[in-house]
Amino acid sequence: MATRTQPPVLSVLGELHSPAAENFSLTRGGPFYRLQVRLGGAEEERIRVASRALAAVLLTWLPLLVLSMAQGLAYGQEVRIPFLHDLAANARFLVALPLLILSEVGIDQRLRTVVTHFLKSGLVKGAELSSFEDAIGWVTRLRDRTLPEMVILGAAFLPSLSVRSMEVLLLPGISTWHSVFGETPSYAGWWFRLISAPVFRFLLFRWLWRMFLWASFIWRVSRLHLVLIPTNPDMAAGLGFVSGAQRRLAPIAFAGGAVIAGQVGNALAYEGATVAQLKFLLIGYCAFAIILLVAPLLLLVPTLVQVKRRGLLEYGALATSYTQMFDAKWVHGRPVEGETLLGSSDIQSLADLGNSFAIVREMSVAPIDRRTLIGLAIAAVLPMVPVLLIATPVDELIRTVVKLLA
Repeated sequence: MATRTQPPVLSVLGELHSPAAENFSLTRGGPFYRLQVRLGGAEEERIRVASRALAAVLLTWLPLLVLSMAQGLAYGQEVRIPFLHDLAANARFLVALPLLILSEVGIDQRLRTVVTHFLKSGLVKGAELSSFEDAIGWVTRLRDRTLPEMVILGAAFLPSLSVRSMEVLLLPGISTWHSVFGETPSYAGWWFRLISAPVFRFLLFRWLWRMFLWASFIWRVSRLHLVLIPTNPDMAAGLGFVSGAQRRLAPIAFAGGAVIAGQVGNALAYEGATVAQLKFLLIGYCAFAIILLVAPLLLLVPTLVQVKRRGLLEYGALATSYTQMFDAKWVHGRPVEGETLLGSSDIQSLADLGNSFAIVREMSVAPIDRRTLIGLAIAAVLPMVPVLLIATPVDELIRTVVKLLA
């Protein structure tokens, strides 16, 4: 629960400070977090997160290795895909899963910086501070509820109850370490179905829940009377800094890309698939990841549309008024005796006004900058690069590079 331990204060520079904003967090709450804190004692946050990541790997990957070795399914010729040769399983539990945990600290710090910047930048004035803190409190209370994480836990285990869903996931028709003699689930197969896969899905679904919480905060803040100036140089009326928070979500895109890369690697190595056959899967994932991670910013569009529309009218009226006076003075009237057009402050003011109106006209109604899109795209694609390089013949790869450089 968010509590106000002290009233907000003003700094010397006039910026607002709020304990609720400075303690904002999407990850430090909920029943599982409270359980982890009890088990972890008084450890520093980064150490606790690293310990959780290691424990998750020991819980999900190590038993699969031990159990598959016990039945001779970890390597060798017993099955077409032994455990240590399964790119999908190893990428999922050795790369994606720990990354979903380790990224919590960095992402949480970045989001907290964005929340406090609403106050430091002057976008939120004193009259709106209580409403701003109410938005933080609403998100915090929702984060701490038990029911959402229980629903997430149920959703994580539900697919494990369906044999058909597992067959679709595990390359149907190809013998793997998941089963013995192609029918009976192996020991490792049971562990994967009942423990490893649900743990991974829980972590992934919980990040989706956190993205919903962040989107809810963005939406509530967008409804406040923010001080948004259409001529702000960030070309987003002062909200351009929010885009940096979404760029910090790149590890989530990378984790998902690692899972897709593992599945693609299996398809290429064991099913005889080609990159051309799988290109729509790769492109589709990249597009989906980018859209999903920048979607919260789209909630600011209605507010920025209003700011831009108002700015065009107000600055348009100012420009009309000034140019009329300029025209009357320098074209159809008489300037002050001894004053010349060349070097006059009037012409400089006219140029400055034109630049201001141009900024308003070019202002983006979605605070999504190119760096954010490129950063997320690189994070989503990067895990797939080794698979594509290995699967693509050298001559074809050279031709592709030459075409790109031509």
